[in-house]
Parts: sequence; structure tokens; C-alpha cells
Amino acid sequence: MRGQVLAIAVVIAGGMATLVMSLTTLDTLVDTRDTYYRDYRFADVFATLKRAPESLREPVEAIPGVQQVETRVVSHANLDIPDFPDPAVGILISLPDGRNAELNRLFLRTGRLPEPGRAGEAVVNEAFAEEHGFRPGDRIGAVINGRRQELEIVGIGLSPEYIYHVAPGDLFPDFARMGMLWMNRTQLEAAFDMDGAFNDVVLTLTRDGRSADVIQRLDALLAPFGGQGALDRSDQLSHRYLELELDQLRTMATVFPAIFLAVAAFLLNVVLTRLIHSQREQMGILKAFGYSHVDVGLHYAQMVMVIVAIGLVIGTGMGLWLGQMLSELYRDFFRFPYLEWRISTRSLAIGTLVTLAAAAGGTFAALWRAARIPPAEAMRPEPAPVFRPTLVERLGLQRLFDQPTRMILRNIERRPVKALLSATGIAFACGIMAIGTFQQGAVGYLIQVQYGQVQRDDLTVTFTEPTSRRALHELAAMHGVDHAEPFRDAGVRLSRGTAAYRTGIHGFEPESRLRRILDDELQVVTLPREGLVLNDFLSEYLDARAGDTVWVEFLEGRRERVAVPVAGVVREFTGASAYMNLDALNRLMREGTAISGVWLAVDADFRDAIVRDLKEVPRVAGVTDRLTAIQNFWDSMANIVLTFAFFSTVLAGSIAFGVVYNSARIALTERARELASLRVLGLTRGEIRYILLGELFLITLVAIPPGFLIGLGLVYLLVGTLDSDLYRVPLFLTPDVYAIAASTILVATALSAAVVARRLNRLDLVEVLKTRE
Repeated sequence: MRGQVLAIAVVIAGGMATLVMSLTTLDTLVDTRDTYYRDYRFADVFATLKRAPESLREPVEAIPGVQQVETRVVSHANLDIPDFPDPAVGILISLPDGRNAELNRLFLRTGRLPEPGRAGEAVVNEAFAEEHGFRPGDRIGAVINGRRQELEIVGIGLSPEYIYHVAPGDLFPDFARMGMLWMNRTQLEAAFDMDGAFNDVVLTLTRDGRSADVIQRLDALLAPFGGQGALDRSDQLSHRYLELELDQLRTMATVFPAIFLAVAAFLLNVVLTRLIHSQREQMGILKAFGYSHVDVGLHYAQMVMVIVAIGLVIGTGMGLWLGQMLSELYRDFFRFPYLEWRISTRSLAIGTLVTLAAAAGGTFAALWRAARIPPAEAMRPEPAPVFRPTLVERLGLQRLFDQPTRMILRNIERRPVKALLSATGIAFACGIMAIGTFQQGAVGYLIQVQYGQVQRDDLTVTFTEPTSRRALHELAAMHGVDHAEPFRDAGVRLSRGTAAYRTGIHGFEPESRLRRILDDELQVVTLPREGLVLNDFLSEYLDARAGDTVWVEFLEGRRERVAVPVAGVVREFTGASAYMNLDALNRLMREGTAISGVWLAVDADFRDAIVRDLKEVPRVAGVTDRLTAIQNFWDSMANIVLTFAFFSTVLAGSIAFGVVYNSARIALTERARELASLRVLGLTRGEIRYILLGELFLITLVAIPPGFLIGLGLVYLLVGTLDSDLYRVPLFLTPDVYAIAASTILVATALSAAVVARRLNRLDLVEVLKTRE
């Protein structure tokens, strides 16, 4: 039985490997995050404002629950990078002159901190430096508050504040076009007229400090100074993306191993039940000679433990190897300065216990029957089966099939439970294959919808602050611009009842062609003249439907709080956004015709020239290329998505082979005497191969369509666990998902058939036909 034992062990190994890989990676990332946050003093509360005097620091420190306060100057600058034609934006963060920050401290990979009294020195983040090949001593240009300056890179570092850094409104990081630069505070104060003032503050809390209370008091202090609402660490963008990824790993550590081990338990039950059935007489003889029920039951239990042990050893080794590879991928993606990788005894213990529990659950009934069967009953030959005409024969269709085909149909109809069990196992294998391959297609569909049908602009130009609509006409008049449309983004806090959510309202023109909102059927939704349009996540979170009213608290401008009706709800795969007619939003904010930026459709031949001109405009905070955003996804996410999909597919393929091969081997064991008898009666080897393997292929073909339905259900379960306010994975299975799943099952069937056919050719007719009495 070594082939069957190994096949079941491979399925168990798949479950164990998935569990160990997920938990090891999860433990590694959590340990690394916690160590990094602790050693480099990641803040608990973050707040941005317009401008406040440094004297406000003392009242902030006096808030109950606040442990430490650090004020900063933070702003943006357009960067001019040698030999890089595209625009790049730098986030400028102040450091105490000549010292590291007290909170959100820098980890220096190489180089040094800016020296006190030395203007123009900066530390840049590692990802940005790697994209451009920067080293200490290199220089870049920067337009800081309208003035061009030359900056010298003196160090390359990382910060816990920017583990995952993404520009506002973007979905994925753009390491080449967005960088962090840490500079002496004195220089930034002078550049932005912040002498003795600050526009950003971060806090840590005492052990018993409650962030909600601190944030409430902090917002009250900062409101007169243009405070935009403080954030708890859980809402800080970098931390939220990291937590979302960790949640997905937790889901993977729960859902996938459960499926794998359930299939393994099913296989063990089928194999053991059929094995015990075929060895009834031997068990009866052993019990008649004095072996106890416990001895016989323990014999089979030990066999199960051997299979489980083989699976655990293979799965543990594979899981640790895959876990280390996946951890390294995550380290590069999230830009941890180091990795606290270790072999997690917790994951090994959990994996072993869960696997043993699955094996025990799958085999208990069969072991109980083996232990309890009386010797006399076990030694008594089974009663001869009663055969009746099959459905094919009753319908008079038997003449349409040759004799071997009729034998296949008769065997399936006369043993429906056995056929159903085999088909069920194969169907689950097919469904698991669908899980392994759907992710790439689903994410590709998300990108296609977001960047192919929703965002249709070529360039998005964002201003440093809301400006007059005159800027729209200036940009539209640039040579090579085919079409321009304005937009206004306003930071708000939406609330209804006890639910509140901080987000942004995106205002644009109702007939916008470059940015659209779509319904469930991907049809364009025209923005109403008044009222909010919420995406489905916000609608569910606020429990707000069309016709309801939500409170809108603006976090900029006059900071008014107004009640606005909900005009509609649309489905989106990304973000938690609200939309509004641009004119209606301007009226609510009472700011005339201000806009935050412009979407441009440009002639590809003039694209580089337009970008080059925009880099010199002081009011322009950034320029985003839609095609670049798509490439950013594949550059930043593809490794993790494709690697996970590859692991899942390989492990699912192992299950498929294990299920199909075991079905074929059990069928051969059960029917060896019958097939040998047919050989003696004159059937050829090809005909008996056809009888056995034809039944296997027929059951496989019948099992594939239900397997598609099982795959759809499993994908639905998985997608439901991955929903978040940052993005939702669409339930989208492309035809190639089904094709790959079906092809894998058929290939596994063909390989199993080849192995079984070889054994079938070596049947010893004399040995098989010996009487058993």
C-alpha cells in the first residue's frame, strides 16, 4: 500500500505545510513589527494641522494619558532626479537638528544623520534610494515651497512610520516617484515659515491612556490651528496596510489547512473503511486465535499514525522552507530593516494537533468497526449481492454500448455509495484547485476595472492646496493636452448614529469622462446634482441607504458640520469613498470654485514634455501616471500574489493527485479478483484496463462540474474573510480558473491511471484466483 500511503501523506503534508507556512510567516512578521515598533518608538497618535505655535506643545503634553510628544514640520516637495524624466514627490519630515527623532526614529542603513547647521542635507528612505541607485554623497533637486534647492543625500534609512508608504488616492506604493526625506528642522522651518511653529505632532500614550479620549482632547486643542483630525495608530495608513496583510495570513492559516485536512480525513476514512472491509476474514482469524478487539483496533490505528507521521514530517519541512521564503518576500515588500525569523514551536504544535485531530475524526468510525466486529461474523463469507437490470438495460439502451462499457455502467449503478464517495473526493480536489488559481484573475480584474473603466485619465495633477478653477484652463491650454477635468477632494468625517468614519469626499463634474463611478453591472452612474453617493463599504459601515441622511464634518476650510442626504450607493473594490457633484461640494464648503487637481487626457507624443513642464510648477504637488500606477501594482504586489498562488496551486495539485490515485488504487484492490477472472474468460489486457480505468475517468468527468460549484463556494468563503475598507477582492472566476482546475484533475487522473495500469498488467492470475477458504 505504499503508493496509497504516500498519496494520503502528501495530502496531509499539504495541509501541514500551509499551516506551518502561514503561522511561521505570521509569527515572524508580528515579532519583527513589534520589535521594530518598540526599538524605534513608533507613535500611538498622529495629527496634522495648518500651523500652531510651539507653545501649544505644553497643553498637548498635559492631556491625561499622554506620555511623550514630538512636534514636527512635514510638507511636500517636487523632486528633480537626474536621468529620471517622470515627476517625483518627496515628503519632507523634520528631525531635531543633528539628532534622531524621539518618536518614529530612523533606522540608518548607511550614512549618517544631517549635521546641525548644515543646510541641504537629507536622509532618504531605502526603497526610494534603491529605485534610483542613490548613495550617500549623491545630490537631487527639490522645489521646496516654490524655491529650488539642491539636496545632498547623507544617509539612507527606514522609519516605522513608512513601512508601507503610498500616496493619497493611490492603491499601491510607487517607490520610484515618491520618497521620504528627513532634514534638519531649522531648514524646514525657514523654508515653510514655521519658525517657532509646527504643522505635525505625534504622541505616545501611557499604559492606561485611552486613545479615544486623548484624540478628543487633542482635536479640541488643534481645531483653532487648522487641525485635520488626529488618528489613532490603528488608522495610520502604513500600519493599517500591514495589519490587513497580517489578517489575510491569519485567514490563510485557518481556511486553507482546514480544507486540506478535511480532505485528508476523508481519504483516510475511505481507505481504512475499504481496507478493513477487504480484510474481514483475516481479522476474524486473528480474533479467533486470541487477539483482542484492542489489538486489532490498535493495529489499524498504528497504520494511520504512520501515514500521519510521514505527512507531518514532509509538511513541516516544506512549511518551514516556504515560510522562510514568504517572510523574505514580505520583508522586501514592507521594508522592514531586519527580520525576526524563527521556527515557531506554536505553529508546529498547532499543526501537529490539528492534523492528529483530523486523522482521528476521519478514522474513528472505521477503527471502531474493526475493533468491535465479532470473530464469527468476520469469518463468515459475505452474502452474495443481488443484481438487477441497470437503468441503461431497463431503458433498452444496452445495445448502444459494448460489453466492457456496460460493465462500467453496471458497477457504478450497483455500488452508488462507492462511486459517490470517489466523485466527492475528486470534486473537492477540483474546488481546491479553483482557490489556488482564482486570486491572480481576481486581482487582474480589479486592476482592469479600476484603471480601465473607472480611472481613464492619462495624468492626475494634484495641487499643494485647493486653488482657483483658473488652473484648469491653464492646464487645458498646454500643448498636447486633449482634455482636462477638475476635481475637489475634501477630508471629512462621516457619521450616522454611533458609527463614524474618516474618509474623503471626491467631487467632480457629473458628465466626467476621465473619472467615473460604476454600478454592479459596470454601467456608468451619473452624479446627482445634490447629495452624497457612497460606495458599498461606507454604506454598510454607516448603515446608510439612499434617502438616509449622514452628518458630514469637514476637516479643512471652515470645518463645518452639515447634514447631507444620501443620493445613492455604488459598488467599488477599493477604498471607502464618498462622491459628490463638484458644484454641490463647493457650495457646502463655501469656497467658490476651488479645485484640488485636474485629470488630463494627453497625446502620448507630448506626455514627457507635459510632465517636464509640470515639474517646474510650484503649485503642483504631484503628477500620477495611470499606466505607471498599474505597473506599480505588478512591481510591488505581483511577487506576493503570484508566489502565494503558486504555492496554493502546487499544494492543491498534490491533493488532486492524492484523491484520484487513492480512488484508482482502492478500485484495483477491490476488483483484482474480478478483473483476473475476466482475463481468464478471454478478455484482453486492454479491455480490463478499459473497465477499471474507464470507470475512473467517467467518475472524474462527472465530479468536475460539482467541483466547480465547490470551488465557487470556497472562493466565496475566502473572499468574505478578506473584505476591508482598503480593498475588497472581487468574486470573479475567469474561465481559465475552471480550465486549470479541470486540466489538473484530468492530468492527475491520467498519471494515476498510468500507475494503476502498470500494476494491472502485472496481475498474477494464478495467485488472484486461488480460493480464500
